Amino acid sequence: MTLPIVNVAAAHAAPVYMNAAATVAKAVSFIDEAARHGAELVVFPESFIPGFPVWAALWAPIYNHEWFHRMVNNSIRIDGPEMAQIRAAARRNGVFVSIGFSESSDVSVGCIWNSNAMIGDDGALLNHHRKLVPTFYEKMVWAPGDGHGLRVSDTRIGKIGALICGENTNPLARYALAAQGEQIHISAWPAIWPTRLPGSGQNFDNLAANRIRAGGHSFEAKAFGILNAGYMDSAMIEALCESGDAQAREVIERTPRAATQFLDPTGAVIGDMLQHDEGLAYATFDLNACIEPKQFHDIVGYYNRFDVFDVRIDRRRLTPATFTSDSVGAARPAAREAVGEAAYEYEEAVR
Repeated sequence: MTLPIVNVAAAHAAPVYMNAAATVAKAVSFIDEAARHGAELVVFPESFIPGFPVWAALWAPIYNHEWFHRMVNNSIRIDGPEMAQIRAAARRNGVFVSIGFSESSDVSVGCIWNSNAMIGDDGALLNHHRKLVPTFYEKMVWAPGDGHGLRVSDTRIGKIGALICGENTNPLARYALAAQGEQIHISAWPAIWPTRLPGSGQNFDNLAANRIRAGGHSFEAKAFGILNAGYMDSAMIEALCESGDAQAREVIERTPRAATQFLDPTGAVIGDMLQHDEGLAYATFDLNACIEPKQFHDIVGYYNRFDVFDVRIDRRRLTPATFTSDSVGAARPAAREAVGEAAYEYEEAVR
């Protein structure tokens, strides 16, 4: 058995903040550039379209209604024209694309999800995942997702899975992907994740926390890892600080920046790393390196006790309501008359 050797690229990039159309155009340009440099898989960070809602960390909800309105207006549909452009770019370049986006719904104009799409080299949608649990202040922005997207895409370049930010802290979510033979694990992160005011102690260290979680998964699943973090450019900072709030600016400037980097199946860092500069990071994955470490610990094989642990995963897509068709509803009165009231109720009860 010989497994593929894969060239991958991760966009350590800033969105055109809260501007979906411009950010999609930027994503397409990165896909084109990565493909010219030989990448077969191109990855984008969490909520790249239209940007991560940092404002939810900086101010109380009462001050964020306008920000939320902008976020909703620039969230996109999984089957909308913006995603169609990304899929067309993947097909045109013959590359696989993983992209984070804020997803809107045709059911509710105010309901959005923190989502990720995995797109094939033919432009097909391979997987659509919604973040299971929005983290901390993200709950004021995004709805919780479901298990529908806990899937690994079996492709010609390997078995690819993805989780969004804090989902990589959830060992059961990670195990769900490992149990499907995952060989390349994508973890998508924001550029910063503020948790404390200046002077009140150490803020959340994105660099260390992301590396620990992704490294743990690579080591446990024996899979290559792509840690793809966002980048915060000066335009994004100025957009967030347009109110002149000096404290908010200080929080942004003093919060540690996340990095984009790559890991091998032992958890060791390989390839490029980007933290303070925007651009594309590259690495080469020889998936044959996933085999030998499995001899030490195969958590979805011999190094488990399936008689002790029973893991069940519900991958149904959640919907707000289930409707029966009008034709079924119209047939019931006629059936009731034909068989009699008592018989009809009995048949309904045992149906």
